[in-house]
Amino acid sequence: MKASALLVLLAAPVAAAFVPSSVPFVRNAATSTSLSMAVTTAQIKELRDATGAGMMDCKKALIETDGDVDAANEWLRKSGLVKADKKAARTAAEGKIIVATSEGKSVMVEVNCETDFVAKDDGFLGFANTVAQAAAAAESEDVATIMGSPDDNDSLEATRQALVAKIGENIQVRRVAGMGSADTVVGDYVHFGKIGVLVELEGGTPQLATDVAMHVAAMNPPYATAEQVPADDLEKEKSILAAQVAESGKPPEIIEKMVEGRLRKYLEEICLVSQTYVKTGDKTVGKYLEENGAKMIGFKRIEVGEGIEKKVDDFAAEVAKMAGGGK
Repeated sequence: MKASALLVLLAAPVAAAFVPSSVPFVRNAATSTSLSMAVTTAQIKELRDATGAGMMDCKKALIETDGDVDAANEWLRKSGLVKADKKAARTAAEGKIIVATSEGKSVMVEVNCETDFVAKDDGFLGFANTVAQAAAAAESEDVATIMGSPDDNDSLEATRQALVAKIGENIQVRRVAGMGSADTVVGDYVHFGKIGVLVELEGGTPQLATDVAMHVAAMNPPYATAEQVPADDLEKEKSILAAQVAESGKPPEIIEKMVEGRLRKYLEEICLVSQTYVKTGDKTVGKYLEENGAKMIGFKRIEVGEGIEKKVDDFAAEVAKMAGGGK
C-alpha cells in the first residue's frame, strides 16, 4: 500500500514537468509553419523588383504585413525614411542637370548624388527627369514646393527617399532655375549633363538662343549686359583702376580717360553681349543678336556641384587602414 502511494508521488512530477515543456514546442512549430506559408518566393521577387530592397528585407516586410505586397512596399519605404535621413549628411556633389520645357517656359534642375557612377544610373536619371517635368509644370522654382508634387500616388520627396534606400547614396534636388514666357524666346544647352544654360531673348529663334547658350557655357560671363552689373561693383573696380594709374604722372584729365577706357574694357570682358562671339570670332554677341533680329534679356548658368566642398579622401591612409585590418 505504501509502495503504491510512493510510485504515484514519484510519477506526478514527471508528468507535470513533461506537459509544459511540450506545449511551447508545438506552438512555436505551428507559428513557424504559418509564417512560412504566408510568404512565397514569388511575393519576395515581386516586392524586390518593385523596391530594389534586399531579399531578407523583403521577406521581413512581407512577414510583418501578413504577405500583403502593397503594405510591405509601404513598410519598406517607411524603413527607408530612416536610411535616407542618415545619408542626408553625406556630401552629394556629383549628379546631373536636366532641362524640361512647358508652355514657353524652360527650367533646368540640378539633382545631386555622391558618385559619378550613380549619376549614370537609369533609376537616378529617371527620377531627375521626373523632377524636371514637375518643375516645368509648376508655377514655382521652390524645391520644397516641387518635391511635394504627386508621383505614383505619393510625393516626389517620398520617391527620392525610396531611391536613397534603394541606391544607397545621398540624393538631393539642389536647385531649380527657369526662364521664359509666351512673349519671349528661350534656348537651352546642357554640356554632358554637368553645365546647364538657359538664354532668354526678345525676338530671334530658339536655335539662336541655344547657340548663344553654348557660348555662355564655354565663356561663363558673370553678367548679360552692362546694365546688370551692380553699381557698387563698378565703383569698386573704378577705384582699383584709378589707384593703378595714379602714379603715372599724367594730368588728371588723362588719368580719367585712362580709367574710363580700362573700365570699358573690363565691362567688355564680364558682359555677355560685349564678348566676342565664339562661333564667328569676328563680332560681339550683341552684334550677332542684332543682325538676327534679337535682343538679349538674360541668361542663367548652373554647374553641377559648384559651391559644394567635396570630401578629399586620403588614399594612402585608407590603404594603410585596410592593411592594418581596419584598426
